[in-house]
Amino acid sequence: MSKTIRLTMAQALVRFLDQQYVELDGVEHKFIRGVMGIFGHGNVTGLGEALERQPGELTFIQGKNEQGMAHAAIAYAKQSNRLGIFACTSSIGPGALNMVTAAATATVNRIPLLLLPGDIFACRQPDPVLQQIEHPGDYTISANDAFKPVSRYWDRISRPEQLMTAALQAMRVLTDPADTGAVTLALPQDVQSEAYDYPVEFFRKRVHAIERRLPVPTALNGAVELIARKQKPLIIAGGGVHYSLATEALTEFAEAFGIPVTETQAGKSAMPWNHELNAGAIGVTGSLPANRLAKEADVVICVGTRLQDFTTASKSAFQNPDVEFISINVSRSDAMKLDAHQLIGDAQVVLRSLQHELQQRNYRSAYESSELVGLMSEWTQEVDRYYTLEKADGLTQTLVLGEINRAIGDDAVIVCAAGSLPGDLHRLWRSAQPKTYHMEYGFSCMGYEVSGAVGVKMAEPARDVYALVGDGSYLMLHSELVTSIQEGVKINILLFDNHGFQCIHNLQREHGSDGFGNEFRSRSGETNRLTGDYLPIDYAAHARSLGAEAYTVHTKEELQAALQSARNDPVSTLIHIKVLPGTNTSGYHSWWRVDPAEVSGNEKVQAARHEMEERIRHVKQV
Repeated sequence: MSKTIRLTMAQALVRFLDQQYVELDGVEHKFIRGVMGIFGHGNVTGLGEALERQPGELTFIQGKNEQGMAHAAIAYAKQSNRLGIFACTSSIGPGALNMVTAAATATVNRIPLLLLPGDIFACRQPDPVLQQIEHPGDYTISANDAFKPVSRYWDRISRPEQLMTAALQAMRVLTDPADTGAVTLALPQDVQSEAYDYPVEFFRKRVHAIERRLPVPTALNGAVELIARKQKPLIIAGGGVHYSLATEALTEFAEAFGIPVTETQAGKSAMPWNHELNAGAIGVTGSLPANRLAKEADVVICVGTRLQDFTTASKSAFQNPDVEFISINVSRSDAMKLDAHQLIGDAQVVLRSLQHELQQRNYRSAYESSELVGLMSEWTQEVDRYYTLEKADGLTQTLVLGEINRAIGDDAVIVCAAGSLPGDLHRLWRSAQPKTYHMEYGFSCMGYEVSGAVGVKMAEPARDVYALVGDGSYLMLHSELVTSIQEGVKINILLFDNHGFQCIHNLQREHGSDGFGNEFRSRSGETNRLTGDYLPIDYAAHARSLGAEAYTVHTKEELQAALQSARNDPVSTLIHIKVLPGTNTSGYHSWWRVDPAEVSGNEKVQAARHEMEERIRHVKQV
């Protein structure tokens, strides 16, 4: 008869999580590093008691906003190449629902995130309990059902013994590179505190092997045959290159055959910016060389990318009538996009296998070295121009980026997520080392930046970490700045103040609008719209009130001095940077489909609609 131990469900969950490890390439990593949480009546006497009395080696981090702490957990997992995570717990109702956005962010980006929201009483005796949502047609529904469409795995533990099945299923998904994302285990508050005689075996150390999946020989041979008959191959490096630890394999593969490499937002920093084969960012926010090469490519080798519309420029980037696609991915649902030849497997393994087979055939691309050097040189000069672009009436956004890029060092990590900054960073930022560019652009979730910087710093405490954030995103979510101070996790926030949601303001005007509802202005008595003066918000004073160091800069010299001081400040620091609206980059042979109104009395809207319809006619329909 197997031995048992009597524990509450919450105590059993904590003990189980503390014994989970992953193994990659013979190296073992503790998978669950701790729990981030905010306690309420739905989890404080269950999971809270377990973490207080029997945490094992798990660290507890107190969040300040449930979405914020979950974003920090996502960033931690991403920067750790998915080899370590923090779980997140909340109370029921609003606390739980605050994590739904983060769940979607994790799932879209293929990042493991374990969510442990409290739930309503399984016994239904305190009914309805505080913060319960009552659905008159289905009394089994609670707020936590909202997690279902944004989770890769969802379960409700309505009896303590159900934990054993649910926990193993959760680990299956969290450690599967092809299937990972948000995992939600809804924990009814009474069941958390109920005891059960759990088998001791349930709490043994488990090491989940992360498999480097080998490609099927027929698929590999098909890819070799396809590439061998092509002259102008192009590589798209996605986030899977990092998660597979395949940056060296990618560089060696490109060098072996003279194939230029382009990078997605998640793939950026896979190759040093000044490598002779690095053509830079591709797509809507892409560089000139990358998008020119994409137009001419006759085969596109996609490595670890889900090919979202910003990468493909709404499927307009590839215009060679003979273009074909090869997709290297652990996920078949990603690999099949653009009707690609599917190479299902680990990026590192597949690239090395492809390289071996193509070298047997003495394959070489048809690019002239001078052609690629000329393209890269032209782009280097363009970036230099943007990095030194000055205006008499204030700081340009691109000049500020240039000063930051030069000042913070090659080893520092930048974190960003939304607004006009991702476009400029994708195009212009010069990453010299892998994992120094941390962009959440799968969900482009405003408010990720400050929280994300906390998670990155926790994952890599020896590196300087900078959150590049617009004033719009900062106002949405900055709560984990307090957590960084509380935990002694120093981050640097570089706040670009351009008085509003200027990225969407630009997009709006490009499609026929005169500008509406996107700037931080006071309401005008004349127009009854937000067309008055800009709001005079002192972000530096706000940061100081939370315990951070802070600076406000208006000139290049002030910015340089503040960046130097920030590196030496012992606590988290915010630099409030006044930048001119509309001084971001755009264009470079790219297009993003946003449909203007089909019916409008405004001629500018009509013209924008006509232009969109003309572009659609030239897009490859897949």
